[in-house]
Amino acid sequence: MMNNVKQTLLPTLSLFTSIGTLLCCALPALLVTLGMGAALAGLVSNAPWLVVISDYKEVVFAGAGILLALSAFLQWRARYAPCPTDPAQAKACMRLRTISWIILGLSIAIYAIGFFFAFLAADLFYG
Repeated sequence: MMNNVKQTLLPTLSLFTSIGTLLCCALPALLVTLGMGAALAGLVSNAPWLVVISDYKEVVFAGAGILLALSAFLQWRARYAPCPTDPAQAKACMRLRTISWIILGLSIAIYAIGFFFAFLAADLFYG
């Protein structure tokens, strides 16, 4: 049971932290790059906490990166862990592993997009 919790909890937690990096840093940078400064102003007025998170983007990205790395390590380590012998439970176990890998891959993609817009896009486009 604990193995199933680790297989779902860490990838899901890393997904939420990756989405946090996307909201704090990538979305504002994308809106400004596309010339949607007014939309960004409206977004910041409705969600002022984005500014606070953006001030600490290095910490947000470091935390998300650590969770992603830990999640990937635990997924990799458990890739050949045995599933239950009951066919229904074994099928659920394999489906859970597949879903966990999909969530992890989605989290890494979101993190990479956020990292690009937070740290690289301004230098590439305006540098």
